[in-house]
Amino acid sequence: MKNIVILISGRGSNMQAIVRACTAEGWPARVAAVVANRPEAEGLAFAQENGITTAVVPSRGKTREVFDAELAAEIDRHAPDLVVLAGFMRILTPAFTERYAGRLINIHPSLLPAFPGLQTHARALEAGCKIVGATVHFVTAELDHGPYVVQTAIPVLAGDTPETLAERILPLEHIIYPRAVRWFVEDRLAVADGRVTVTPRADGTSDSQDSQWLFGEDA
Repeated sequence: MKNIVILISGRGSNMQAIVRACTAEGWPARVAAVVANRPEAEGLAFAQENGITTAVVPSRGKTREVFDAELAAEIDRHAPDLVVLAGFMRILTPAFTERYAGRLINIHPSLLPAFPGLQTHARALEAGCKIVGATVHFVTAELDHGPYVVQTAIPVLAGDTPETLAERILPLEHIIYPRAVRWFVEDRLAVADGRVTVTPRADGTSDSQDSQWLFGEDA
């Protein structure tokens, strides 16, 4: 049974999707804790309602180094096999990412390597992109880089705005992020030369969903 610790800053909709999938699909894992850097993070209430341990490690007024050290101490209390960033709005130090190397993942709202950082949908529209999406990736010291686990995409429609793109992509994020976490806890992810491969299920079945806009080796 693997322990998952999820980090949030706000409502944590991807956290909620992971919690629900873990229960519904009977993963060999449990969400051991949800940790926020903001005491007002709405996702804390959902976690508490679902019997998950919660904690707040305030980030305001602290250096990145001090905050990351306090955050790591809290995370390590729960003996994590995997640390999941789910709308966690902090840039992490290299020491932190190295501490959890190979067991720290994130979802970013673009088709990486395009548009790392903020305002991804606005930048994609300005660039004239025909498709946009989201990427689940392992976290490294370089912001929004690291081996890609799975991606999802949607076409850009006439009249789309950053807000409509975000609204249409979010339901697909709620598919690919739990899927990536499940692959990890089932020991089906392998990273070599910066590339992620997904080993097939032992029973030969697929994780396929009815969408042409999911990209992954077992998508």
